[in-house]
Amino acid sequence: MTTTIKSVRSDYLIIGSGIAGLSLALKVSKNGSVSLITKRKIFDSATWRAQGGVACVVSEADSFEEHIHDTMVSGVGLCNKRMVERMVREGPQRIKELIELGVEFSKKNYLSSEFELALEGGHSKRRVLHAGDITGNEIERVLIRNIKKRENIAIYEDHTAIDLILNDDKVCCGVYSLSNDSGDIKIFEAKLTVLACGGAGMVYLYTSNPGVSTGDAIAMAYRAGADIANMEFVQFHPTCLYNSGSGLSFLISEAVRGEGAILKLKNGKTFMDKYSPLRELAPRDIVARAIDSELRIRKENFVYLDISVKSKNFIIKRFPNIYSKCFECGIDISKDMIPVVPAAHFFCGGIAIDERGRTSIENLYALGEAACSGVHGANRLASNSMLEGIVYAERVYRDSLQFVKKEYSKINLRSFKNADFLINSESDVFMHEWEEIRRTSWNCLGISRSNEKLLKAQKKIGILKDEIEQYFKKASFSVNGIELRNIIFISEMIMISAICRKESRGAHFNIDYPFILSDAKDTIININKVKHF
Repeated sequence: MTTTIKSVRSDYLIIGSGIAGLSLALKVSKNGSVSLITKRKIFDSATWRAQGGVACVVSEADSFEEHIHDTMVSGVGLCNKRMVERMVREGPQRIKELIELGVEFSKKNYLSSEFELALEGGHSKRRVLHAGDITGNEIERVLIRNIKKRENIAIYEDHTAIDLILNDDKVCCGVYSLSNDSGDIKIFEAKLTVLACGGAGMVYLYTSNPGVSTGDAIAMAYRAGADIANMEFVQFHPTCLYNSGSGLSFLISEAVRGEGAILKLKNGKTFMDKYSPLRELAPRDIVARAIDSELRIRKENFVYLDISVKSKNFIIKRFPNIYSKCFECGIDISKDMIPVVPAAHFFCGGIAIDERGRTSIENLYALGEAACSGVHGANRLASNSMLEGIVYAERVYRDSLQFVKKEYSKINLRSFKNADFLINSESDVFMHEWEEIRRTSWNCLGISRSNEKLLKAQKKIGILKDEIEQYFKKASFSVNGIELRNIIFISEMIMISAICRKESRGAHFNIDYPFILSDAKDTIININKVKHF
């Protein structure tokens, strides 16, 4: 069918509706018009599904220094200490703002003013604010409610970003987007463009991420020529509910282990003492590799997580959502062990940004999981992600004030502006390629890697990428096709970065380079500079 091209102008363009994008939209709407676009509904984000909480120093028993130390240790020598310090020290004020907006974090009891703080892997103190075990849902609900009160925020649901628009001076001027319902191509033009559309867990066969996590921001920025950092560091959550019939895994929160749950083999024996003195409370990369190692040795599909030592009343009160979901699957976690397996969870790398949230492309910012700010290093400390999102929303807001009064940049739209578009809504387009990409990523770019696996991935990804790019040269667009294209670029970036890193550090483990090098360096790639290996 033939489609039309429509244009939308605003001061700010924010792509993504998780905690980072929504927080920023609320702040910048005080100073200019905002277009907020999201490819599904506004609540469809990783934030909405987040169980654990927000790590922040809010107790006298804790300190900024301890939170900074825990973050740095978890990041295995690759965190930017200055960035970490700023995130941790600015956190309490950002939490205060969430509470003022209406977020209700769990208290010790209904009469108490003290927060019920959770303990998670890698933390030396209880410092995770939570709302039961549906923290992300609570935060997202409150942010959306406040967003809808702002008249100068225009929400565009069911709009899938295709590519960034750069002018002749390589300045970002906005984005091309597909309207999922009408098939129209919209040009969103803005003085400032912010990429906040999350991670890319769907590049893997098994993931805790929602289906929208296809790496759209990172892939678009990469194609536009932005610097991308540390894509080899993909964090696998150690404990997702084992489900042999689905690649989308229900996450069993880190906080369950924080409350005393023990990992066990099928024979009932424990094993984490072999891998870390912190046992179940070791950082995620260590726990995930331990489980993966035991599964490979024993040729089994899952291990067990046992929290039956706690009373049923405690479990239902502390983890109502997890209890309910497991009960639906025939598991009463107050007396039954939970079958769990690692799954792709969080990207520690992404679009390289500075302390203000700026990318290497002028007028383009990035936030949240799509960005690499330096705070996570080689492995993210549990529950630091939402803290990072709200802290950098404030940083981008402050930095953006100097640009809002400027004129729009002049742009020359790409040659397909007046062309006909073939909008293909077939749900099974390239499903075979999608399956191959995810399986290749899981087998070759997963928890444990090797030079042989990486070379195998390089060859396979190269073939699939050529096929998919040929499809796009025909100007044939669909939501599935756009996501598929982004996923192959993400897989390629992980592969390139993993080949570059000749060591094992944090979430990147290569059996051919099992030791950590003394000199920690970021892996920076750019489509204009890195071609072949």
